[in-house]
Amino acid sequence: MSAAFGSRFSRVLVPALACMLVGFVTLPAEAGGEGPAPEAVRVLSFNLWHGGDAGRQPIEQTLAVIRESGADVVGLQETEGLAPEGEPRPDRGAELAERLGWHHLDQGGRTAIISRFEIVDATPGRWGAALVLPSGRRMYAFNAHLAHSPYQPYQLLGIPYGDGAFIETEAEAIREAREARGGQVGELLAEVGAVLPEGLPVVITGDFNEPSHRDWTAAAAAAGLCPLGVRWPSTGAVEAAGFVDAYRAVHPDPASMRGLTWTPTTEPGDPGDRHDRIDFVFVSGGDRPTVRVAECLVVGESGESADLVVTPYPSDHRAVVAELLLLDDGPTPAPSPSN
Repeated sequence: MSAAFGSRFSRVLVPALACMLVGFVTLPAEAGGEGPAPEAVRVLSFNLWHGGDAGRQPIEQTLAVIRESGADVVGLQETEGLAPEGEPRPDRGAELAERLGWHHLDQGGRTAIISRFEIVDATPGRWGAALVLPSGRRMYAFNAHLAHSPYQPYQLLGIPYGDGAFIETEAEAIREAREARGGQVGELLAEVGAVLPEGLPVVITGDFNEPSHRDWTAAAAAAGLCPLGVRWPSTGAVEAAGFVDAYRAVHPDPASMRGLTWTPTTEPGDPGDRHDRIDFVFVSGGDRPTVRVAECLVVGESGESADLVVTPYPSDHRAVVAELLLLDDGPTPAPSPSN
């Protein structure tokens, strides 16, 4: 559940043949259709839990989550591993990219974007990366880890956490959420907004540390699925910017498909916790959508709580993977690297 963005842009070179053949799908064009066929790309949001070290699992288990998801692009949160006091914490994001033979963007603030596709540029604040697929098509991937405290579900339920004051109403929850994360969301969406005019596919991954307004509805509250209806501002702002929640695009009913990502470390009925969907993949929509969501799955510890299972599971967050069909008009010249 932390934030801040900084420096360092690096690329782990991928052998050309592997980049062309591994995990890349071109769908056949429709009969009589013109232009390039849509391409399938799988995008994963994954909080590693202190680089995967906090779960006392070897890095192979973290790699297993990425491989099981079939991801081509991964937004990572909590990339720093654990180390003895006084020693530097290892960068597990860079290590994962190297082990996979992928490209890597260190965003700072213990976040990273890794991809089997070439990363050719980073946005000014490093919230996002420009990617070039083997076909020459381009897309943007953004990734965020929003502030973990105060955490409003705990505040509403009287669960002590950090220095969060207990609250009771929707208005209080919205105010606290905006104070905790509104600045970060504004910075993220400013950089996203700067690339949207290019008309390329754009994805946003992240651990928002805040539920979705699509889950905490009045109907869900009446069904006992949440304490009350809350129009959570962070997911609302992303959707207002023209994005679609990939999970809810495929599974619109929060009662039948909850998609809970927080947390596999406690039982669902634990009175000292509250299970929620706080990890997301968003895709660009608008009047001329450049992405269509084919499927969206949860990766976790068991078949009861996840669609894809990895055991033992290495994180305190379940991951979310979306299969997307890119609908843009095809190859465009790649920007010059700015590293």
